[in-house]
Amino acid sequence: MLVILQTMKSIGELMIKVCLPKLGKWLLLVLITTSCASEPSYFIPPSSPPTQAVAIEVLSPPVKDPVSASPSPPIDEVFPTELPLQPTISPTIEITSTEISESIPIGSGISMDVLPTIQEPTFVSETQTPQVSPSPSSEIFTVNTAPILYYAQAADTLPAVAVRFGVSLEEIKSSEPIPQTDFINPGQLLIIPRKLTNTTSSEHLIPDSEVVYSPSSVNFDAVPFADQAGGHLSTYEEWHLSTGMKSGAEIVMRVAIENSINPRLLLALLEYHTQLVTGQPRSPDDIDYPMGYKVPSKKLLYNQLVWTVNQLSVGYYAYREGRLTEVVFKDGISARLAPDLNAGTAALQYYFAQLYDSQEWVEAINTEYGFPALQKAMFGDPWKRSQSVEPIFPAGIQQPMLILPFMRNWTWAYTGGPHGAWEREGAYAALDFAPGSTEAGCVESKAWATAAAAGLVVRTGPGLVVIDLDGDGHEQTGWVLVYLHIAEKERVPEGSWVATGDPIGHPSCEGGLATGTHIHIARKYNGEWVPADGPLPFNLGGWIAHAGERAYKGTLTRDGVTVTANTSSNAASFVTRTDNDP
Repeated sequence: MLVILQTMKSIGELMIKVCLPKLGKWLLLVLITTSCASEPSYFIPPSSPPTQAVAIEVLSPPVKDPVSASPSPPIDEVFPTELPLQPTISPTIEITSTEISESIPIGSGISMDVLPTIQEPTFVSETQTPQVSPSPSSEIFTVNTAPILYYAQAADTLPAVAVRFGVSLEEIKSSEPIPQTDFINPGQLLIIPRKLTNTTSSEHLIPDSEVVYSPSSVNFDAVPFADQAGGHLSTYEEWHLSTGMKSGAEIVMRVAIENSINPRLLLALLEYHTQLVTGQPRSPDDIDYPMGYKVPSKKLLYNQLVWTVNQLSVGYYAYREGRLTEVVFKDGISARLAPDLNAGTAALQYYFAQLYDSQEWVEAINTEYGFPALQKAMFGDPWKRSQSVEPIFPAGIQQPMLILPFMRNWTWAYTGGPHGAWEREGAYAALDFAPGSTEAGCVESKAWATAAAAGLVVRTGPGLVVIDLDGDGHEQTGWVLVYLHIAEKERVPEGSWVATGDPIGHPSCEGGLATGTHIHIARKYNGEWVPADGPLPFNLGGWIAHAGERAYKGTLTRDGVTVTANTSSNAASFVTRTDNDP
């Protein structure tokens, strides 16, 4: 056995010296795909960070440009850590099993006689998935056909899981009943046929609670953190019409809170791209494009951060809901997302794909020296923080009773079906309602928007009222209602307690883009936007929201009556809150 292993080692070293320069992009495609294995895949429950066995690892990233991911100054000097952030190890081929069998899993590379012939990859279009084809001798390899044992994660639904794994609903089995439309209980074991082979890595990079503005962010403030770090962010200022002059860290907090994205994540991404949290700008581009997205219309910190949270939100919520199954890199290569990712990891994989080619993307998600290592060095182990706050959606969660958000015996128009909660992209969590008016457009209204449930008003601003239903003063915890386009005149003050049905302000066009006087209302739970149509549908006095074929379309239904969303406020969109309504 010793002789065999030594021979294997020598052959492996020979392959590296002789074959590695010719591997080229083939290695990249293998690295971003999950190799077939001879054993079933077991997904680790979301309470613990999964581990990964990678057949081929590139451990030494090339030197990158000033907006690259390599930290400077070395992050271990700024945030002490034991992580090997700048390894010098040469690329290696790793044997993931200590036993040699007659049927060798593809990618294990045991003997020169049984290795497949290395071929140049076929570059794929945006609608294709990278494939690596073995030589005709591949009949000696075994293809893993064992079913996947998958433990459901928070907010998993049967339709979304089926889409991600590329199977039908009927093919997913479990020893327990599987809810057909509701959330599957976190941790429930599902048995799923193995149909996907080439996917991105299944390794979980970041918990969901570290992406959304979750309970783990309670009491965290980017301002003192940036001051202590002492970089450019602590002295940077930017002026906006709605907020006046704000410091860089205050802008981070604003974007994080408004979009319900974790401020730790935004700080870590900023440090990853331009090191402005701990260092100083190295070029004008570091000031103009601090998140590395070089588009003139997205200049300066605020616009860069808004673009960033949009990408994170698309990756997070679209993957969660089964609307996103692949990423396309800047070099045109596409890859199927691993079906057992958590939404937070999908958000990062999608985000980096919008900025990088496939090789840079591989480096960015590397847990040894890429973004996950930097984020951990800055803020400690995110998986430890997540253990006390996840799952974000616990088993058995239900929406509290909510009423239509206007006064009794008033008829309003349902002008917007499920659409973006804050920005236009991301979670389709919001609905729009408009009062009747003799004039079109943005006009002053004497109608009152009302509290759909009792709670504490924890935040107000231009056009904004946020009601915390559990009354603890933290919008990162429990159920929260977010209203937009509430006029400043007679708006309820921050810190007020409101009862169900209490007036909170008048509808308007304030606080964002609007074509006419209306209100926009959305729900959050534990900091995550709750889609208006799904396992927890928006229920307002028994009126249930349903999504349409695109954003802003859709219906409200109750007792066999259907109201259809229409931005023109036609008769089919009218809904009345009567004396018999809650």
